[in-house]
Amino acid sequence: MVNAAVVNGLKHDLVAEATRLGFVSVGVASAETDPVQAKRLHEWLDAGHHGTMEWMQDRADVRQGPQSMWPEAQSVIALGMSYAPEADPLALEGIGDKARISVYAQGRDYHDTVKKALKALARWLVAEAKKRGMDEPQLKVFVDTAPVMEKPLGQAAGIGWQGKHSNLVSREHGSWLFLGAIYTTVPFRPDDAEEDFCGSCTACQTACPTDAFPQPYVVDARRCISYLTIEHKGPIPEEFREAMGNRIYGCDDCLAVCPWNKFAETAARHKAFAPREELIAPRLADLLALDDAAFRTLFSGSPVKRIGRNRFVRNCLIAAGNSGESALAPQVELLSGDADPVVAEAANWALNRLRSAT
Repeated sequence: MVNAAVVNGLKHDLVAEATRLGFVSVGVASAETDPVQAKRLHEWLDAGHHGTMEWMQDRADVRQGPQSMWPEAQSVIALGMSYAPEADPLALEGIGDKARISVYAQGRDYHDTVKKALKALARWLVAEAKKRGMDEPQLKVFVDTAPVMEKPLGQAAGIGWQGKHSNLVSREHGSWLFLGAIYTTVPFRPDDAEEDFCGSCTACQTACPTDAFPQPYVVDARRCISYLTIEHKGPIPEEFREAMGNRIYGCDDCLAVCPWNKFAETAARHKAFAPREELIAPRLADLLALDDAAFRTLFSGSPVKRIGRNRFVRNCLIAAGNSGESALAPQVELLSGDADPVVAEAANWALNRLRSAT
């Protein structure tokens, strides 16, 4: 029989330790599957809103709830780490010779930073539980690389709510949170779920350049610039190219306009996510010149590296085509003969756009 007072004391100290490790939000949810969230997941997948992300469809039954993955789980510790930006994420809009990289990808790869802290917290939890006479707890840690619904779990744990843009929103930290989760056999008392404070606001819906929200709280990935620039491997559908503007990796528009961001403080940002100077406002001309080796060097330790040189240059060529910068035409023309057919096609599209703009 687990002593409730011991478990409650462990939870109290867990929050303090998580804060010490760099997390700004900590909450606990039950590991039981929420049938409402499971239903929403399957409806989203059935509508095809996941695009070509087959891995979401393939493991949908496991993704629908913690105990669907691990029946022994009793609790989910949901955690958030801030990456609140200093500068306005929309400041480079319309500046043709510059490229826009999403705020979250301007610093170090969050997967590495968040997972390191999660593992440290998990080790602490095992040691502390044993000190307090509890059976050794079992744990699993996750950060965006497993079939885990971090955002609904975050809402259930009270660290924020899923906004109309489908991302988690915190009253303290706005839209700028990296999420992690620890599944555990410790039967912690769940925190109260967070309420939805979006109200009548539709700022994120209105801001979307590609109209990727068929309805509030639902995103169609097939129309989302983040999906198109990161997950989508083939040619960018032409209907979305002009709307992409100079966004070459991700899109911050729906997050950046959220009114709750006025409460987010840069001082809360983890030091690993401070932007690298060369990624804040990079010149398109420099990015178009990258070969595979130069790309890997520039984006070492960055989440951008995961999409590879070809997909990245494809994105830069779309931005070049939207730039109106005729000085980029010689570089674009060189890429029209690229060995990768997707890059070559994007280069020819961009070249035609630049020539027709002169």
